[in-house]
Amino acid sequence: MSLEQLFDRLPDPKSHTFPDYSLPRGEPVLPIAITRSELSTILELYETFQDVDPTGLDANPFLEAATTYMQQTFGLPQYRPDEQLHDDIAALLNDFSDDLGGRSMGVVDATPDHHRTLYFFLISCRGYHTAPHIRFDPDEAAVETLYDVYQRVTEQDVYLKQPSSVFD
Repeated sequence: MSLEQLFDRLPDPKSHTFPDYSLPRGEPVLPIAITRSELSTILELYETFQDVDPTGLDANPFLEAATTYMQQTFGLPQYRPDEQLHDDIAALLNDFSDDLGGRSMGVVDATPDHHRTLYFFLISCRGYHTAPHIRFDPDEAAVETLYDVYQRVTEQDVYLKQPSSVFD
C-alpha cells in the first residue's frame, strides 16, 4: 500500500476525538500483541522521524537566515514544535519494550496516552511527508507497521490494569 493510501485511512485531525477512557477504581489499558520485529521497525521509523527538521530550516537557507537573525536580534530561543512528541514516542517505545522484555512476541499494555501518541506520530509522519519544504520519505513498510499497531490499539477493549476491589 502506498503512503498516500495509508495516510488517507487516518482519521481527520479536525474532527477526530479520542474515546473517554476514564474507568473507576483502576488504570485503563488496552493490551495488544506485538513482536520484537514490529517494535524494531517502529524504532527505526522514529529515528528517521527524529532527524527531520519540521521548521524546514535544513532545506530553506532564506528561512534559516531569517530565523538566525530573529534569534540574534531579539534573543528568541530556537524552537522545535515536535520536542514533546519526540519525548512521548520515546516513552511509548520504552514502555512497550519493557512490557515485551526479552521475548520475540508478547502482549504490551497500551495506555490512553500511548493511543494518542501513536495517532499523533502517524499524523506528524503524514504532515512531514506532504510538506513541500520538509524532506521526509519514510519506509512504507515501517509506516504500515506503525499503522497496524495503532489499529490494534483502537480496536481493543479497555481493561483495568490494577483493578481495585470493592472491599477496598
